[in-house]
This record gives sequence, C-alpha cells and structure tokens, in this order.
Amino acid sequence: MTDTFESVQCTHQGVSLEGFMQRPLDAETRPAVMMFPGATGPGPAFRDAVRKLAAEGYVAVGIDMYGSDADVSSPQTAGTYFAELMTRPHAIRERAVAWFDAVRALPGIDPGRVAAVGYCFGGKCVLELARSGAPVRSVTSFHGLLTTHAPARPGAVSARVAIWSGGRDPYAPIADFDALRAELDTAGADYQATLFAQAQHSFTDPDHDGIAEGIAYDLTAHQVAWSGTLALLKTTLAA
Repeated sequence: MTDTFESVQCTHQGVSLEGFMQRPLDAETRPAVMMFPGATGPGPAFRDAVRKLAAEGYVAVGIDMYGSDADVSSPQTAGTYFAELMTRPHAIRERAVAWFDAVRALPGIDPGRVAAVGYCFGGKCVLELARSGAPVRSVTSFHGLLTTHAPARPGAVSARVAIWSGGRDPYAPIADFDALRAELDTAGADYQATLFAQAQHSFTDPDHDGIAEGIAYDLTAHQVAWSGTLALLKTTLAA
C-alpha cells in the first residue's frame, strides 16, 4: 500500500470541492467507501482511517464539504464553514448526494457498491445521504449529529444504517438518539443503533481528545465501533 492520496473533484452549487482518495494497489474494479470528516476537517486520525480502509480492499475517498479554498487550518477557521452550512441543511443533503454521484462515476469504482462513513458533522452528512433515498449500500455515523430538517419518508431509506453514539455526548444527546430511532422506525429503515453509555463526543478521534468539555477519546468504544463497521462493509459491499 502506497501512501499517496489522489485528488478527487466535485462541484455543487458553483462551489469547487476537492477530496482525496486512496486505492488498493491492484487495478481491479473495487467498491468505494466515502469518508466524511468532522467539522474541523480531515485530521491525522481521519487520514489514517482512509488508509486503513484502502488496505482492506476498498477505494476510500475523503470528502470535502466546504470547498477547495476553505481554510481548515484551525478549528476556529473551519468552524465558520461548518456554521454556515448548518444554516442551509438542505444544501448539506444535496452536497452529500452530489459527492455520491461523483464517486460512483470515478474510474475503477463499482457504482453499485458504494458505502459512506462519517464522523461528527460527517455523521450528519451520511445520515442525510441515507434520508435522500440515494442507493448507497450502507451508512455509518460515528458520534454524528443526529437531527434533520426533513425526516426520512417511509420507504425512502435503502441503505443499511449504523449509528454509534455516546451517552455523554452533548452534541448528540440521548433525546436526539431516541428521536432518530423513531424516525428510522417510521421510515421502515434497516438500522442498528448503539449507545456507549459513558462515551463522549469524538470518541473515535484521539486528535480531539479533551479539546473541549464533552469531548474525549474512548479506545474501547472506538475499537468496537470500527470492528462493527468493517463487518458491515464486508457484508453490504459484497459482490
């Protein structure tokens, strides 16, 4: 496995977006996993997860939701783009779908075998992708933001949905977790929702450990959620 990322482009509402991709070494057509980072952008742990998924045999694509010229050099600067997008929730869903279409069109990708994984804000993005009705095989939300402007319609969600949340996450309180479960039940979705009772926000991300109140890395929760995600990808992206 080389450690060279390829650039991946997408355009949405006149905004040029630039993600990055890592492929397995062989030239076979492969399933793809879209990786949506948290609000602060793709840090070292996120990039490491992209590499790990490529090593598992997937084309792993790091998604840019802000724009190729966005300044994500600090949490403060990245936060301005996050805050602006959160005022336009319809655009979040539309942009996630635009990226899905762009990834499916990439050479060497099996367009019928695409999954999505998201962290924090990225968790919201993958849930919006599932709510859109896009034919994504599975979506996985790690400590994601769970609320929505437009709940999933009955029969709309074709993806297998996995939610991994923390019981002490102030950004995704248990009330939101329960509301999402009710929403997915009403929609008739096939989902799994796991609550780590003592885990806080960003429990999979050592880069953010302790940066603010309610944010902490949890090794056990991380490993359990990651192992479950690999199992989900193995089954949902099977040929």
